[in-house]
Amino acid sequence: MELHGSTALVTGSNRGIGHAFATELLRRGAKVYATARRPELVDIPGVHVLRVDTLDQTTIDSAVAAAGDVDVLINNAAFTAGGNLVGGDMDAIRAVMDSNYYGTLAMVRAFAPVLARNGGGAILNVLSAAAWATVEGNSAYAAAKSAQWGLTNAIRVELAGQGTQVSALVPGMTATEPMKAFAAEFAPDLPAGAMNEPADLVNLALDGLEAGELEILDRYGVQAKELLAGPPRAFDLSGLTA
Repeated sequence: MELHGSTALVTGSNRGIGHAFATELLRRGAKVYATARRPELVDIPGVHVLRVDTLDQTTIDSAVAAAGDVDVLINNAAFTAGGNLVGGDMDAIRAVMDSNYYGTLAMVRAFAPVLARNGGGAILNVLSAAAWATVEGNSAYAAAKSAQWGLTNAIRVELAGQGTQVSALVPGMTATEPMKAFAAEFAPDLPAGAMNEPADLVNLALDGLEAGELEILDRYGVQAKELLAGPPRAFDLSGLTA
């Protein structure tokens, strides 16, 4: 997928990984729709700002009407703090599943016809290594990302006929504010440099998207996928190295 000259829509562009995606896509010569639930927080000169709440179909429909030239959809927006499945708050568990799974699905269903009209294009779903190896303290998030992985594989099959490339970014911990707060509580001895920097992760992702990779993994993603070949076990945060 050639990004120079493409038109991309990124969800959750007001901070963290989404902000880095919108910024780097612009630098690579794409037209960028930067979306957020609170669009007033998007501070990237040169992007087209839209309000999108991936759990509000009205805002999604408005984005489709405003952004009919999109040929790259990056599903980044998601709640991350679901807690544990057995003892956690059910509302938080539902929220993290809704945003990661149903929010992604709603965006795909809305924009798949747009991508088809524009030649097929590409979808990139931002997953997590937790999809393959659960993490104590936020197993609800891991379960939601597992569901999103299954969704990604399914829509890849369904959209192959219209020529849409469907890729997954599957990284380990990234230095966003929510992840740094989680690490402070559950992995206080994490060495400096063990987390991805958002800009570095985004460059990896966009290089992989341009190369046609279906799963784009950092070193922790590689580790987590290797665990699938053995007995199920949690991802060991204490073993992360810089």
